[in-house]
Amino acid sequence: MNEISLDEADFRVLELLQTDASRSNQALAEAAHLSPATCLRRVRRLRQQGLIEREVAILSPDRLSAVIGHGLTAVVELTLERQGAEYLDELETRLVLEPEVQQCYRVSPGPDFVLVVHTADMPTYLALSQRLFSSERNVRNVKAFFSTRRGKFDPRLPLPARG
Repeated sequence: MNEISLDEADFRVLELLQTDASRSNQALAEAAHLSPATCLRRVRRLRQQGLIEREVAILSPDRLSAVIGHGLTAVVELTLERQGAEYLDELETRLVLEPEVQQCYRVSPGPDFVLVVHTADMPTYLALSQRLFSSERNVRNVKAFFSTRRGKFDPRLPLPARG
């Protein structure tokens, strides 16, 4: 694996992209205090190094709810009966394939997994729960916490302060 080295300009570009990835290269370069050609090269390198996984649109659940409803968000804790690597890997593979599972974390101590799940409604959640948790013999315990309000959602990673 290639060693990754980042300078102050790289961190500026990453911070700006985390805030608004829809900017043109010209606008990004201006905000980052770089020439457009230099900025484009840096963004390409950051992508090639895997530091930028993908660029996505973050939808507004409140605005979209008028069309599709609010849906149901749950934070789910899963504890397995057997925690061997093969059991954890097998279940994680199944979990990440489900589009309703927005986030999947292996955690310690406590439960083995913490999930953030979003479904259209309670019947859809129950079907997902039956398919993933109830029918899985190795799942010992499931705790689901249902969101009543989202206070904050921010996908940005905190970057070290520079210069």
